[in-house]
Amino acid sequence: MPLEHHKKPLLPRKEFIRRQVRYAEFALLILLVSVGIGTVGYHSFGKLPWIDAFLNACMILAGMGPVDHLETKGGKLFSAFYALFSGISFITFAGVLFAPAYHRFLHKLHLDIEKK
Repeated sequence: MPLEHHKKPLLPRKEFIRRQVRYAEFALLILLVSVGIGTVGYHSFGKLPWIDAFLNACMILAGMGPVDHLETKGGKLFSAFYALFSGISFITFAGVLFAPAYHRFLHKLHLDIEKK
C-alpha cells in the first residue's frame, strides 16, 4: 500500500526566484570562502604574489590545474590539500546553486505523474 502524500502545489514563480537567489547567494559565499582560503594559502605557503595566488586558487578550484610551479615544501603540501578540498568545495557550490531548480523540476514531474 503506497504511503499517503501531502500534495503541495508548486511554489509561485516569484517565491521560487526569491529562493533561487538566496541559494545562489549562499553558493557564492561558499565559492568566495574557498577562493579566499586558496589565495591566502598560496600566498603564505607558496610564497606567490597575491595576484598569482588568486589565479592559482581559481584555477585549482575550477579544475583547470595550477599555473605556477611551487618550490617550497609548504607550498606543495598546501597545493595538494587545497586540490582535495577544492573538489569537494566545487561540488558543494554546484549542489547548493542548482538545488532549488532541481527540486522544482522533480516536484513538477511528480505532480504531472500524479495527474495521470
